[in-house]
Amino acid sequence: MSVMTIKTFSLGGKQTINRLGFGAMRLAMGTFAGPARDPETGIAVLRRAMELGVNHIDTAGFYGRDAVWANELIRTALTPYRDDLVIATKVGPLPGPNGVPSGQATADQLRGLVEADLRSLGLDRLDLVYLRVGGMTGPGDELIAERFAVLAKLRAEGLIQHLGLSNVNAAQFAEARAIAPVAAVQNRHTGDMGLLPECEEAGIAYVPYFPLGGGVGSGPLDAERIGKVAARLGATTAQVAIASLLATSPTVLAIPGTGSLEHLEENLAANDLSLSDDDLFELRG
Repeated sequence: MSVMTIKTFSLGGKQTINRLGFGAMRLAMGTFAGPARDPETGIAVLRRAMELGVNHIDTAGFYGRDAVWANELIRTALTPYRDDLVIATKVGPLPGPNGVPSGQATADQLRGLVEADLRSLGLDRLDLVYLRVGGMTGPGDELIAERFAVLAKLRAEGLIQHLGLSNVNAAQFAEARAIAPVAAVQNRHTGDMGLLPECEEAGIAYVPYFPLGGGVGSGPLDAERIGKVAARLGATTAQVAIASLLATSPTVLAIPGTGSLEHLEENLAANDLSLSDDDLFELRG
C-alpha cells in the first residue's frame, strides 16, 4: 500500500489510532497571549471531531487562558471517554506571570504536573505523556535523563501508558531511549524532520507540531506550488499541506488544531484527499 492509504498507526505497538488527529492548543485561546475563547465552541469542536473519526487528541496542562483550559474542555465534552480514544499530553513548560509558558519544570516538579493532568482530564492513567524539552524555545543541548527517568518511574507505577519526547535533538532522543521505551516524538514540523528516519525504523510515531506550518521531508512547502496543487484538486491549501505531511511516512501522525468548527471540518477532510506521485513531486519542487 502507498503511504496515503495507511490511515492508522499502532502506538507503542499496542493502541491503534488514526494518523489524522486533533491538536487542542487553540481550543482555549488563539495564542498564549489570549484572549480566551468561548468554551462552548471548544466543546462543540471536540464533539464534532469525535463524530468525524478522531481518536487521538494532543493537549497539555498549560493550554489555556483565564478560566478556559483545554483539559477541562476535553473532560467536559468527552467523558465518559470512548475506549479507543488516546489523549496525549506534555509536561515541562511552566506558565509565567502573564500566562505564557516561559519556565521549565525541574525533575522534582514533573510528578505534580502529571498528577494535575490526571485530575483535569478525569483519568486514572494518561495514554501518552511527552517530556517537552527546552520550554517553548528550540531544543538545546541540555541533559534530560533525570527528568525522563521521573516519567519512566510514573509509567512503571501505572500512571502513564506510553512515553514521548517533544522538542528534542538526536542526543536527547538517544539519552531517553536508554532509560525507557519512547512511543512518540513531537518536534517542530518546518525544517526539523531529522529524527524521522530513526523513528520510522523503530516504529516510533513522529508527530510534528504546527503541522500547517508546511513542509514535506525536511523543508517547507512552497506557497505557490501548494496553491497550484490545491487548485487542481479542488482542495484547500490546508488540506494539501496535511495530506502531504501524511504522505511523508507511515509513522507520521498529523495533529492540526483549531477552535473553529469550519476549520475542523476542512482539516479532517484531508484524510480523504489523495495525492498522486506527480502531486508530491511538484510539491517537493
